[in-house]
Amino acid sequence: MSYRHLLAPGRIGAMPLRNRIFMTPMGSNLADDDGISGDRLRAYYEARAKGGAALIIMGSVSIGYPEGSGNWRNEAISDERHVPGVRALADAVHAHGAKLAMQLQHAGLVAMNDMRAGRPIWTPSIPAVGKSDGDMMDGFLEDELAIFTAPFAAMGEPNYKVMTAQDVEHLVQMFASAAERAKRAGVDAVEIHAGHGYLISSFLNPLINQRTDEYGGSIENRSRLLCEIIRGIRAAVGPDMPIWPRLDSQHFLIDGGITVEDAATTARLAQEAGADAIHVSADGHPGRGLTYSTGHATDIRNGFVEAAARIKARVDVPVICPGRIEPADADLFIADGKLDFVTMGRKLLADPELPNKLAAGKREAVRPCVYCYTCISQIFFSRPVKCAVNPETGFERERALHRADRARHIAVIGGGPAGMEAARRLAERGHRVTLIEATGGLGGTARFASIAYAPNQGIVDWLKREVRGHANISLRLNTRATPDLLRQIAPDEVVVATGARRELPPIPGADRDNVFSGDEMRSLMLAQDLDKLDGKIDGKTRLMMRAGKVTGLTAHPGFIRTASQYWMPFGKQVVIIGGELVGLELAEFLANRGRRVVVVDEAQRMGAGLQVVRRWRVLDELKHLDVKLLPGVADIAIGESTVSYLNNFGQRRTIAADQVIIAKGAQGDHRLADMLRDAGFPVRSIGDANGVGYIEGAMQDAADAAIAIG
Repeated sequence: MSYRHLLAPGRIGAMPLRNRIFMTPMGSNLADDDGISGDRLRAYYEARAKGGAALIIMGSVSIGYPEGSGNWRNEAISDERHVPGVRALADAVHAHGAKLAMQLQHAGLVAMNDMRAGRPIWTPSIPAVGKSDGDMMDGFLEDELAIFTAPFAAMGEPNYKVMTAQDVEHLVQMFASAAERAKRAGVDAVEIHAGHGYLISSFLNPLINQRTDEYGGSIENRSRLLCEIIRGIRAAVGPDMPIWPRLDSQHFLIDGGITVEDAATTARLAQEAGADAIHVSADGHPGRGLTYSTGHATDIRNGFVEAAARIKARVDVPVICPGRIEPADADLFIADGKLDFVTMGRKLLADPELPNKLAAGKREAVRPCVYCYTCISQIFFSRPVKCAVNPETGFERERALHRADRARHIAVIGGGPAGMEAARRLAERGHRVTLIEATGGLGGTARFASIAYAPNQGIVDWLKREVRGHANISLRLNTRATPDLLRQIAPDEVVVATGARRELPPIPGADRDNVFSGDEMRSLMLAQDLDKLDGKIDGKTRLMMRAGKVTGLTAHPGFIRTASQYWMPFGKQVVIIGGELVGLELAEFLANRGRRVVVVDEAQRMGAGLQVVRRWRVLDELKHLDVKLLPGVADIAIGESTVSYLNNFGQRRTIAADQVIIAKGAQGDHRLADMLRDAGFPVRSIGDANGVGYIEGAMQDAADAAIAIG
């Protein structure tokens, strides 16, 4: 499609925009020391400007750094020392035809740097609900919990500073001064962060704001601080610089918070105070892990669109909307008048060139986001932003693809994500690549993973198209990589990406016919090597799976996902041994198909391999599917139609099991790499062959190998 409305020029106030795609403001932790916008941050934003976005919105820029700042390496515009770095960034963005907005922020109750330093935390009132009042702590792994709670531990008992009228006046001046510096630094527009639990949103939120003065009570009073900040910024920057707030349109997972009607009233008041647009978002219970994929970066497709439409009906300025909006949907929503501009965060981290590719009619060339929440999860552990499917995100200079000084012939062994991405990147550098895959199809274990988690199919399909369509890549399927073959094709270097080795752990009864290893599950679902499943599947299952393979249907994960809704070769009671990423995604898949699932694991906390924001969502979904999770067990044994274990009290407990799936035991496999080295070939090993790293590890290893070669 043409994306005629999405790619049409637009305007906010006096600022012209080349299309309707903005980069969502996101905390990146890429600033230099002292809040300075340096080379790494500039390269990160510049890549999205070069890729065709109309507006880059710098996320969570501190107005009082370090006071009131929320992130570890927070960007800042609180002092003259911050101006030169922002000026260099603005020049870089402008050089590619994009505009630059700066999201000004005071973090308030989540000012992590204040907590670490023991400074008072600004708030309109003492909060009644906090992060400890929900379930999010239960979703952290043990090492993650220690990192996340460190600022709170350093703070001890919360040291709240309930703001006085003088504090409010000072805050307004801080915002105004920061905006004036931003304008002098070449920034085109200012966004005021009034959502997501930060200071201004605390005033807007009736669950926190219990004031009885002119800043509390009615929605008009709770909106007063925001309106004063808008007017203060307008006085500082003059009439031509666009200003707008980012507002929570609603609160999820908690009663008594902001409603869409509240947000629409605030939006109208903000417009009357001088706002040139309204940026819609959402928030939720601060202690519920699900908040961060329901509000904020929602997992719900078009999650905020209806709220945006209701707000747009109340204002006369453009409305900006995020919320997992696909380009085709965005085009329709703009055409229908539900919103005016779309912000894309995760999508532009996955592929900065998305706008340019849409404009060139190359929608299928856009590298898809798989909604794994790798990017957003980093913020909880004070780590720089990164992307599971795009290894250049956050490393735009270090992993940029440049032509090699000398083109060479590289053999890549293994057609999973690591092998395909290595082949693609090496070919882009000008090398001639022979990609060798033992089976008849590309995708490796990610094909199986995409049955349980559908978004994975997008990146597998994208990699397959990139590999098959590249002139520098020669593909050899159904081919075993042997020393003789490699001597025949004579590569200059060999990259081994053959994946992990999966061995059954020493669990009594693991050899029973009702027990499936990970490899056996993959063989069953993909109809590969069915002869290895003798005794584990009946004749009907074998016949149906072979028919699916002959017709090519089992080569399509989408078909298997659909067909398995109606028929699966499993009884009603399934026990999964292993509570990491694979085990939990399998549990969700099976429970959605009517199976009663129990997951057992020796680990005290489940979900390793899942990024924490996605883990919160998966754990919540499993709870609603009535999947029973049994962490911290010992001495697991498989009996006839049973699994037994020792609980925390040393008691032997037994659960029924028609089938048992062992979703653990994967480890790096260096056997082929070592054999080829012994045969005299220069070899690099990447991906799960070095240890299970899932798609993220595969893509990062592939990028580093492509840079190192040549």
